[in-house]
Amino acid sequence: MSQFYFVITTVLVFQIYSFFALNSLVKPGPYKWVFIAAYIAVSALVFYSLYNVYMAAVNRNMFSSTQVNFNIGVVITAFVTLLFFGSLTLLHDVGRLISGIYNYFSSINLEPEARPDQYIPSRRKFITWTSAAIAAIPFGTLIYGITKGKYNYKVSNVSLSFKDLPKKFDGFKIVQISDIHAGSLDNPTEVTRGVEMINEQNPDVIMFTGDLVNSKKDEVDPYKEIFAKLKAKEGKYAVLGNHDYYGLYDLPDEEHPAYWQDFEAKYVDMGFTLLKNDSTVIAREDQQIQITGVENWGAGRWFPKKGDLDKALTKVENQDFTVLMSHDPTHWAEKVIPHQKNINLTLSGHTHGMQFGINMPGFKWSPAQMRYKHWMGLYEDQGQYLYVNRGFGFLAFPGRVGMWPEITVIELKTA
Repeated sequence: MSQFYFVITTVLVFQIYSFFALNSLVKPGPYKWVFIAAYIAVSALVFYSLYNVYMAAVNRNMFSSTQVNFNIGVVITAFVTLLFFGSLTLLHDVGRLISGIYNYFSSINLEPEARPDQYIPSRRKFITWTSAAIAAIPFGTLIYGITKGKYNYKVSNVSLSFKDLPKKFDGFKIVQISDIHAGSLDNPTEVTRGVEMINEQNPDVIMFTGDLVNSKKDEVDPYKEIFAKLKAKEGKYAVLGNHDYYGLYDLPDEEHPAYWQDFEAKYVDMGFTLLKNDSTVIAREDQQIQITGVENWGAGRWFPKKGDLDKALTKVENQDFTVLMSHDPTHWAEKVIPHQKNINLTLSGHTHGMQFGINMPGFKWSPAQMRYKHWMGLYEDQGQYLYVNRGFGFLAFPGRVGMWPEITVIELKTA
């Protein structure tokens, strides 16, 4: 509760301070009243959203609805914009204050009539306009991320060569998607467009690396028919992510089997084979590769550790070419690389690239790299590869900036 009051107080101070700064730019008359009414309305929306986010956190429903996502988006956009504008204006005002103090003390010995009419210089409108223009950049960027960026699907093409890839699988095409987060999706038309983009890649196999929902299994129901249209010549496979377990936390133990039975049936309805610490074979004539999937395993105490790599690899021989699906990329360094059996390629998601950052040739940055060593794209260690997908959907903040949703196309080549 104390943290909530701190956030409320901080936002309120910034709101009031920014109001007086912006109000100084508006000429007296009808436009000023329009500005005041608009500012009060926007402020009310921000505090209403902040209250809803707080109540969702208290009731453990942070990821349960698009309404909460919208409120989170309002709060983040307002906070970042106010932070930019307020900080820049405050910097100017601190300078004015220092100048005023200097003027005061330097004029103490002057005759009263020689002293300045005001010690603190007036706020320069140019500085305020400049601060507003600079603050408009993150505001516009976040609004674009919320309205367009979250469905700005991008195809990433990756070609990997392996000496031990069976020749019959030369050119084998994997399409990886991850982190659908169906509870956040709010535009079936755009999701359908994403599915069509996947099908256009003509994949041999589709691999979905977890987080189908935010917290409840039924969130995917409005989108089952859409994802059922995904097509792959040799099957569609999926694993569970950390969010896929959250619907169990408020249920008594005796209801867990029925919950899982219904949840797993949804994967079947969409045409996916769900691999829970298990492997399956894709064969071409007398050659084969192994597709292995583990349940979620994440480093740290916050994420479920259901993944059992030893169990998943029970049917896998040392010489088998193996592709592993494991939702959390921390599993790769902690468990996959040290394992006695060689795993050629691991596919993960989970990080979303934090849904914010810069992704351009030669330079990649995101707050995600402060938390994860392997947070986006391709990694190699001891001849084993990891690919971390940025995710198909979004979570909490209802948008993406720079870290656009990703469809990964991986072509396997025989070296």
